[in-house]
Amino acid sequence: MPKNSKVTQREHSSEHVTESVADLLALEEPVDYKQSILNVAGEAGGKQKVAEGELDVEDRPAWNSKLQYILAQIGFSVGLGNIWRFPYLCQKNGGGAYLVPYLVLLIIIGIPLFFLELAVGQRIRRGSIGVWHYVCPRLGGIGFSSCIVCLFVGLYYNVIIGWSIFYFFKSFQYPLPWSECPVARNGTVAVVEPECEKSSATTYFWYREALDISNSISESGGLNWKMTLCLLVAWSIVGMAVVKGIQSSGKVMYFSSLFPYVVLACFLVRGLLLRGAVDGILHMFTPKLDKMLDPQVWREAATQVFFALGLGFGGVIAFSSYNKQDNNCHFDAALVSFINFFTSVLATLVVFAVLGFKANIMNEKCVVENAEKILGYLNTDVLSRALIPPHVNFSHLTTKDYAEMYKVIKTVKEDHFSALGLDPCLLEDELDKGTGLAFIAFTEAMTHFPASPFWSVMFFLMLINLGLGSMIGTMAGITTPIIDTFKVPKEMFTVGCCVFAFFVGLLFVQRSGNYFVTMFDDYSATLPLTVIVILENVAVAWIYGTKKFMQELTEMLGFRPYRFYFYMWKFVSPLCMAVLTTASIIQLGVTPPGYSAWIKEEAAERYLYFPNWAMALLITLIVVAVLPIPVVFVLRHFHLLSDGSNTLSVSYKKGRMMKDISNLEENDETRFILSKVPSEAPSPMPTHRSYLGPGSTSPLETSGNPNGRYGSGYLLASTPESEL
Repeated sequence: MPKNSKVTQREHSSEHVTESVADLLALEEPVDYKQSILNVAGEAGGKQKVAEGELDVEDRPAWNSKLQYILAQIGFSVGLGNIWRFPYLCQKNGGGAYLVPYLVLLIIIGIPLFFLELAVGQRIRRGSIGVWHYVCPRLGGIGFSSCIVCLFVGLYYNVIIGWSIFYFFKSFQYPLPWSECPVARNGTVAVVEPECEKSSATTYFWYREALDISNSISESGGLNWKMTLCLLVAWSIVGMAVVKGIQSSGKVMYFSSLFPYVVLACFLVRGLLLRGAVDGILHMFTPKLDKMLDPQVWREAATQVFFALGLGFGGVIAFSSYNKQDNNCHFDAALVSFINFFTSVLATLVVFAVLGFKANIMNEKCVVENAEKILGYLNTDVLSRALIPPHVNFSHLTTKDYAEMYKVIKTVKEDHFSALGLDPCLLEDELDKGTGLAFIAFTEAMTHFPASPFWSVMFFLMLINLGLGSMIGTMAGITTPIIDTFKVPKEMFTVGCCVFAFFVGLLFVQRSGNYFVTMFDDYSATLPLTVIVILENVAVAWIYGTKKFMQELTEMLGFRPYRFYFYMWKFVSPLCMAVLTTASIIQLGVTPPGYSAWIKEEAAERYLYFPNWAMALLITLIVVAVLPIPVVFVLRHFHLLSDGSNTLSVSYKKGRMMKDISNLEENDETRFILSKVPSEAPSPMPTHRSYLGPGSTSPLETSGNPNGRYGSGYLLASTPESEL
């Protein structure tokens, strides 16, 4: 053996080394390889062909600490959806009643599948493409589909970060620019902008000043230069955060993952001190039990679980692939899931406390405006003063007094009541208007805060950090599997992805761009993501085998996971997801896809269906996202694409050799990685072989040749299967 061989250099080292036969032969003295018994590939005059990815495990980056890894997973899973989508769904779907289906689906689908993705990523130490290629080569297309879905989500998600950047810079002024309607002067006459007067100052600022939105998706309207610049800034920030992989993104996570909790805590304290905050919180937790039986509520809860935990994107797998083999991923799954749910509830408390404050202000404003109408009717004798209760004082009119007066007038003037144009001014109606986008409802509430610019700066800085954490995970779901599989240069590929995504993302910063965001968010990513998650579950639970997977987890973790996971992976989770997917498809068939368009002339939203060309684009996006799955399946089923199983690698430690032979059987797809002890890192692309079960005899031991079945000349350790 030559002196510069890894075997010679580490003969007395305790480090675990994995080398391919080609690595070993490359350092030997020149010999006739054609006649060598190590030429197991059967090629005349050629060296052993080695699978791509046969690199030393020590070359793979690793997290600097467990805290950094946990913060990365939290940053990826806790995103913008926790701040406004979850509160919106909670309000829309029955308040506290929505928490029931969400919690049920989190327990039976979310946590088990989150644990599954953490486990396979940590065990195989590859991105989504490598992981699913290894677990089941015929379903290797799952990894490619995950990359495509990550791309779709990243394209529009960074646009939302761009919106937050725009509002962040607009917050450094007093009063806030969305606190009042703009006034145009026509000579000496000041005229309020009609579109703003018909809606509200915050709504006008969002649709006209920020988005400058067109009336429909068919009206492009050209690029919005302000949002184009913000999108460029957003992609520049993301690019700098991920260009060095986890070495750069891991450091960013210390701030981007922790800062939002500081802001949320400040908002919670401030919100609870606001007048009317209790009304908002009580409204949130008041359950509407009829909603619990609505299939639409369960479908939306399932979608929120997928997006909240980042299931199917590949980011979870990518992050966990940089872990040590003996890391307790079971604890990680429970911890991150709990923190995610806790964050959603905390954000909902903050949102409803602030919106309760806003609802009280808007309700009082409604009372004042309608009281002035009633006074006008009294002065013109349209209404009789006898209709006004004697204790009512118009100078200090309370909502209770107005409600009593409104009821009397409505009863007496029943025939002509609608002509009076009086509103009931109910607090419940203000709360039922919903949270909507953070850029409308929450921004309006902040205009009533003392020192409103400070709170606005903090709020949008929090949104930028939440979005950045999720984008880092999304980019990892794209770059990690591609770099692992195709060995492209990390920095060059990452920068190329960001540049490409910026130019494609210009679609979303047109004046009609917000409608494309709706298309991608509500339809193009949701259905493929559900399919991916189902197939991941099926690949592990039914093709690889739940029992074997549980045994692998036992060896890796040092303890056996709860039996609960066995039944969830095997039966409950796939069944529930199949039902929810079927319901989603039926829903799409019954209710054609559409979007809420802002009509400038009406200063109001109108629900429109997607035109034919947009429907064709939507269907194309869904097909493109899931197409790799059947394509890879067909190619490998008919042996048109190699599964890379015919490889040979040699592992050794302290001079003792162990050889893993890949499984050459054609139809065996239940292959997983086995290492000697849980703490030892396996080969980055582990060799394939069937799991024989505890106490079974390894084929390497029963070989009649004392030097191994291929007579390689290396003495194999006689190691029982339980030690591998």
